[in-house]
Amino acid sequence: MIRQATVGDVPRLGKIINDCAEYGLMLHRSPTFLYEHVRDFYVAAEKLDDGLTEIIVGVCGLRVIWANWAEVYALAVTPDQRGKGLGGQLVEAAVNQARNLGVPQLMTLTYEQNFFEKFGFEILDRQRLPLKIWSECIRCSKNQACDEIAMARILADVPDSIGPNRTDAATTYPKIPPPTNGGYIVPTVLTVGRSNKRQKMDEVT
Repeated sequence: MIRQATVGDVPRLGKIINDCAEYGLMLHRSPTFLYEHVRDFYVAAEKLDDGLTEIIVGVCGLRVIWANWAEVYALAVTPDQRGKGLGGQLVEAAVNQARNLGVPQLMTLTYEQNFFEKFGFEILDRQRLPLKIWSECIRCSKNQACDEIAMARILADVPDSIGPNRTDAATTYPKIPPPTNGGYIVPTVLTVGRSNKRQKMDEVT
């Protein structure tokens, strides 16, 4: 069963996330962060044999970055439950929530390109990522050489009023620095980055 997380789920979903973080697959999350952002998360819950006891076996977060972007993050399923489609169900729950919130674009940073392509995500040029997303990367050990793949899914057209066609776009939406030595350096200025109305996704080369 896929449902929204509750505060009672935090210890278990925190363990799932942080176990994956030990392998460098995502960021560690503190109990403070998880309690403060519990409304971001969906969980996959399984009933034990007694039919009453429930255990959390998967988690996925959705955070709104700005009026035109939300991020799917911290997607993880316990090893014994992988291959059952729970990850996909969690992603779809996040997608549906983004639609309900009226967010037109979803993005994620991932190592699982093939998985996210199954759910309508396409590779995105990192130059199009909002700079605010990099605020999370400061805490990552790979923050000077990020090797994750940026991907996005378009849910609706992006209004010009929140896109790069604004008259102040040149100053409001600074560009992300180009890659260095095969990786990307986290910008020191962390603000809302530029987001273009989609014509075609640009592949990362």
